[in-house]
Amino acid sequence: MTLYFTKDHEWISVDGDTATVGITDYAQSQLGDVVFVEVPAAGTAVTKGGEAAVVESVKAASDVYAPVSGEVIEGNAALEADPSLVNSAPEGEGWFFKLKLANAAELDGLLDKAGYKAFVDTL
Repeated sequence: MTLYFTKDHEWISVDGDTATVGITDYAQSQLGDVVFVEVPAAGTAVTKGGEAAVVESVKAASDVYAPVSGEVIEGNAALEADPSLVNSAPEGEGWFFKLKLANAAELDGLLDKAGYKAFVDTL
C-alpha cells in the first residue's frame, strides 16, 4: 500500500487499482471540530482536482477534492453517523471514499509523506 498527499491536504492510499481518500491530520486540525460530512455515492465519477466531498466544522465548510480521477466504489457511511471520526482518526477510520483508479499515472504528481511534511512546514 502506497500513501500520497496533495497540497489541498488530502491523502490517498493506493492498493492495486483501488484508492482510499481522506483529509490529513493537518487539515482536520485547521478545521476544528467536524460536525457534518457529505461523501460521494458509489458509482459517482470524480476527476482529479474536482470536488468530491464536503466537510463542515464549527469554523467553516470545505470541499474535499479528488486527488485522482476514478469511479467511487464506496463512501464512508460511518462519517454520516459520527463526523468526529475525521478529527479522531483522519488518516484511518475517518477516510471519506474509496475509488477505482481511472489512470494510475495521475499519482505521479502527488507528494510522498516527507514531501507533504516539508510543504506543511512552510505554511
